[in-house]
Amino acid sequence: MLSTGTTQSELSRISGVRQPSISQFLSGKVDLSDSQLDRLLSCLGYRLEVVRRPVVPELTRSERRSWLLHRSLSRTLDRVSLEEWMPMISRNLERLKRGVTGQPHGRNLERWSLLMRERDLNQLKRVMVGLDRSSIEMREVSPMGGLLPERERRAVLMSAA
Repeated sequence: MLSTGTTQSELSRISGVRQPSISQFLSGKVDLSDSQLDRLLSCLGYRLEVVRRPVVPELTRSERRSWLLHRSLSRTLDRVSLEEWMPMISRNLERLKRGVTGQPHGRNLERWSLLMRERDLNQLKRVMVGLDRSSIEMREVSPMGGLLPERERRAVLMSAA
């Protein structure tokens, strides 16, 4: 808008998008879909180009170690292994619930409990290997501790060093 000298009001008149909506988009209060952004940009003489490329996320040392451990565990996660692991997972969940306070940890423990009750393998794997903030925070209160054989755990931690 700066490069074309277009005001919010003018962009609203050209695009048909209400000015308060444009203001919310610009302030970051509301996210734009790609099609909405493309519509507004075309009114300014631009088009949207989305480039997809892999990006290495910035993780703390602890977050990376947790991700590597969970990724290793997810390799063997299937219906049979989950049933074998459930007694330990249940004990871990109970221990964590007694010792953890505050949010988002409380919510995340409830989410782990739900995933375990539902035996939702796909969602479990997403949380175990996801690099979004929600998955990272879920792993901070993971009930998966003690499931990796010690030898494999050490190998994973050595690779992280």
